[in-house]
Amino acid sequence: MGMTERQKTRFIDQLRTAWRGITLTSRNSRPLRPDLPEADTDSLRTQMRDCLEGRGGEVSARGRAAALGEAYLNLSDIGRRRYLEILARDFAVDLDALLEQIDALRSETAPERRLAVEARLRQTLTAPRLRLLTQFNSLPSGVKFLVDMRADLLRYKGDDVLLNSLDDDLRNLLRSWFDIGFLDLRRITWDAPAALLEKLMDYEAVHEIRSWDDLKNRLSSDRRCYAFFHPRMPDEPLIFVQVALVNGLSDNVQTLLDEHAPIIDPESADTAIFYSITNTQQGLKGVSFGSFLIKRVVDDLARQMPALKTFATLSPVPTLRRYLASLIAQGKSLLSDAERAKLEQTAGNKTLTEILDEPNWNENKDAARVLQQPLSALCARYLVKERRRGRAPDPVANFHLNNGARLERINWLADISEKGLRESAGIMVNYLYRLADIERNHEAYRASGTTAVSSSVRGFVKRRE
Repeated sequence: MGMTERQKTRFIDQLRTAWRGITLTSRNSRPLRPDLPEADTDSLRTQMRDCLEGRGGEVSARGRAAALGEAYLNLSDIGRRRYLEILARDFAVDLDALLEQIDALRSETAPERRLAVEARLRQTLTAPRLRLLTQFNSLPSGVKFLVDMRADLLRYKGDDVLLNSLDDDLRNLLRSWFDIGFLDLRRITWDAPAALLEKLMDYEAVHEIRSWDDLKNRLSSDRRCYAFFHPRMPDEPLIFVQVALVNGLSDNVQTLLDEHAPIIDPESADTAIFYSITNTQQGLKGVSFGSFLIKRVVDDLARQMPALKTFATLSPVPTLRRYLASLIAQGKSLLSDAERAKLEQTAGNKTLTEILDEPNWNENKDAARVLQQPLSALCARYLVKERRRGRAPDPVANFHLNNGARLERINWLADISEKGLRESAGIMVNYLYRLADIERNHEAYRASGTTAVSSSVRGFVKRRE
């Protein structure tokens, strides 16, 4: 989930304001045109070389970096792609210099001189574009600027070899800056600044926050919201998790998010339900810290609220409908003859696909009753047995299983929102985080793709097979 267009416009305006007074005019002061035509590319290369030459002091360097960053902000989508192509192609590793250093290393035998050659080789292996990108770190909101630049790059790169090479550099740079040791875990409450609360509403990707009242309910005393922040992006949550303090495993998200439900005393709760985890920064794709967030929150809640004995999720299966469609396309039967006959009695001559494509099909109680067992069993088998490259193909399942959770329960019609029916056929599952088993479950899943499952889920799988 990324920034909305409104957020992007606001952030760009904030950057321009922050960089005003820092920016230095380049040798060629004519502004670049939005689509960066060929006639303007030499001017851009000159600006980039000026940044790399580092003439003058720190103030001059920051001014040139700000000018180069502002030039990027003023470009159209076409211009930004061309900007990144120039950066990738013209400021890559110097191959001739690299081969020269490799030859020098091969021929040098004296230990001290060999160490010096190795140092020069390491320096040569650092592409000029990486040194250039690092300069944005010194600017106000410069780290956020680079995160958003990578979000653009992910949209543009496709199979382009040069842009993928640039993405490797930028991803590795961001990984080093966003190491878990640099992140701050903060609880977000209703008393947080309005701008931050608005970002939660915009970023939420699992269960839409429909109103301020909805958000207030999610931040009430029997609810928790935690987020990771980076010191250089203090007002931008990188990832956040929403938690409900309840009694027993929750099996329906509409009930869990009911604004009119009574608020319980959090001290009386015995279960923490993680019902939404949202990554907010598209530019940090491939920079993983979600698993650390879950474990940190579990540790904090267990320490602060000793009455909590169970830590689990109420999670969607966003690829389930796609999986069912693939089975149907392969000619596989999803229902037994008896189930098919019962379904025809309740839903006419419609196919299973036609039924599931209907809005609010779940309101046909008889049809829903017929479909409960076979679709629940198919979901269990999908999560436990199906593997791609040794991992569960559903991204939510892969995330929690890799974290060491156990697939605990299949919940029928647990999310009857339009999105829940469209993606998951209304099914949600509980993943259980049992502290004593997390490490063992994680190792088994990493080693062989083995899923830790409860007896009820195992029963569904056996029934299907």
